[in-house]
Amino acid sequence: MKYLVIGLGTYGRELAINLSLQGNEVIGVDHRSENIEAVKEQLMTVYELDAKDENSLKLLPLKNMDIVIVAIGEDFGASLKTVALLKKNGVKHIYARAIDNLHQSILEAFNLERILTPEKRAANDLTLELSLNTQCSTFNITKDFMVLKFTAPEKFVGHSYRSINFSRFGLVLISAVRKVTENNLLGLSSSREEILDLERKSMEEKIASRDEIIVMGTRKNITDFLSSVQTN
Repeated sequence: MKYLVIGLGTYGRELAINLSLQGNEVIGVDHRSENIEAVKEQLMTVYELDAKDENSLKLLPLKNMDIVIVAIGEDFGASLKTVALLKKNGVKHIYARAIDNLHQSILEAFNLERILTPEKRAANDLTLELSLNTQCSTFNITKDFMVLKFTAPEKFVGHSYRSINFSRFGLVLISAVRKVTENNLLGLSSSREEILDLERKSMEEKIASRDEIIVMGTRKNITDFLSSVQTN
């Protein structure tokens, strides 16, 4: 995939570098020389220019990109003007970062392919982690429907998957991933991940301490589940 990331602050820089490490072709754009210096050795190509200037923007290979990501966050006006110019120049696949609800509402008017809300998602994930007292992450399928992946809390360990009864909260248990430690011929240990086939092993499989459980449901379903975990 070919990505163009506009805005190489903390968020944009991490996003661009991670995409590049995954083998994608990534071009970075920022008007600040210090941000360009920070990534120029790690990205395929970087441009130091002001994306709010239409003549400068036209210098970029926009039509060759699979996705253009506007990662500008702090400068509200710069974000909106950049998105407007991209739309004007016929870019179809635009992702844009929104830093608050107002920013998001205005971006929605542009009918973009995706609006990114990393701060909101990070806050939601942290709230879930604190509620479950364990590590977790979420993925939104729609505005109200999501996937929750979490490490089994201590109170779940030793109980069967059936006994947790996720369906009582309207949640669908998708899968579980178990970390398995093995010793090789030299006696050195290594770990691997094993996807549990709960249909084959049955729901009577006991939950282990590092199992990662993946469920799906509405935001309300997950909220109800968290409330139950906290009170029981």
